[in-house]
Amino acid sequence: MPSLSPTMEEGTISEWNKEEGEAFLAGDVLCQVETDKATVDFEAQDDGVLVKILVDAGPEMIACGAPICVTTEEEVDAGAFADFSPPGAAAAVPAVAPEPAATPDPVAAPEPAVAPAPPTAPSGGRVVASPLARVLAAEAGTDISTVPGTGPGGRVIAADVREYVPPVAVAAAAEAAEAGAPAVPLPPPVFGDGHTDYPLTADATVLAARLAASKSAVPHYYLTVDVRLDSLLALRKRLNGVVPADEQLTLNDFLIKAAASAMRSAPAANASWMDTFVRLYDDVHINVAIGQGDGLVAPLIRNANSAGLKSISDSVRSHQSGLEDGTLSPEECAAGTFTIVNLGQYGIKSAAAIVREPQACVLAIGAAEERVVPRDPTEDNDSIYEHATYLTATLSCDHRVIDGAVGAQWLAAFKGLAEGPESLLL
Repeated sequence: MPSLSPTMEEGTISEWNKEEGEAFLAGDVLCQVETDKATVDFEAQDDGVLVKILVDAGPEMIACGAPICVTTEEEVDAGAFADFSPPGAAAAVPAVAPEPAATPDPVAAPEPAVAPAPPTAPSGGRVVASPLARVLAAEAGTDISTVPGTGPGGRVIAADVREYVPPVAVAAAAEAAEAGAPAVPLPPPVFGDGHTDYPLTADATVLAARLAASKSAVPHYYLTVDVRLDSLLALRKRLNGVVPADEQLTLNDFLIKAAASAMRSAPAANASWMDTFVRLYDDVHINVAIGQGDGLVAPLIRNANSAGLKSISDSVRSHQSGLEDGTLSPEECAAGTFTIVNLGQYGIKSAAAIVREPQACVLAIGAAEERVVPRDPTEDNDSIYEHATYLTATLSCDHRVIDGAVGAQWLAAFKGLAEGPESLLL
């Protein structure tokens, strides 16, 4: 008997919508469950077959957690379950069932040291996977039996499919990086009547597919704030006075550090949607978008929350050099927990980026520009206005993970750190 509300302890089955031996799909209503407050549909979570009904419809009260039916993933001989009775059926059923042991604790559970092995199934067998995971795998042309499952009991969830990279592709990319050239050269452009067709690289095709999936699957919302940069630029100038000319700190370095530090005020933003639970991360690993077109990549700044400004600057500079000379490895472009896209160099005032699954948010930064703003009336100055440098920052959020209050809290913390940058040195 499912618990269909936070306060439900027992219920009755008013009607079975499926008969023994009848197949069902995920989302089909198996039966009508009547509680003390309402009658609720009990929907199937996966495809299967109802092979035996253990409790007939009627007024009998059944405790939550007590077995009411037997289902299988494939069609079997229903007669094999004719004499079936659940273990411990003769014992009294407790009024309140114990919490299921398979329920994961997304925050307290540590990250596994080794990725779980792919689910194995006999030839022609069925892999345990969510319906959305199957749809995504079919769209991507991925054999779902090769995807490692991180859900309860090794279940393949949508996030597993989105993050999956075939071992062959990884090996080919590594060999190409060692050789200093792409494994498969692109064919030349095709010239048509009034147009030219440019073939895409495999990486560009994968990126396009992932962005399309993210935009359609993630419920985006956007928050925008203007950030005054005068104090940050003044601090940057002082620090660069003691830094070698080829190691100068950039505005982007400070913004990356501010984004990582803002997670201390809103740790819920450093999370991922995992279909059946939300995973909260201890450290902040930031992808920083660089390049453009087929060369667009987002290398990773690991542990940005504990890294200093100089360390972040060195990492960004190293990634930029790797992109230019073709030595940037797939490991350096792994998915982190947060992404920053800085379009200031292109003169863009503001932008709303697409969330990169399984991350929960992405920050898009516009160009720094001088504006005329009202002067603080407490200052001893006759002028009503003053010149100040501002940029516009837009946070795109996954509403399944981050509600508006948490997104606003993170953005306020980011603005405060950027406008009071001395705390970034602590």
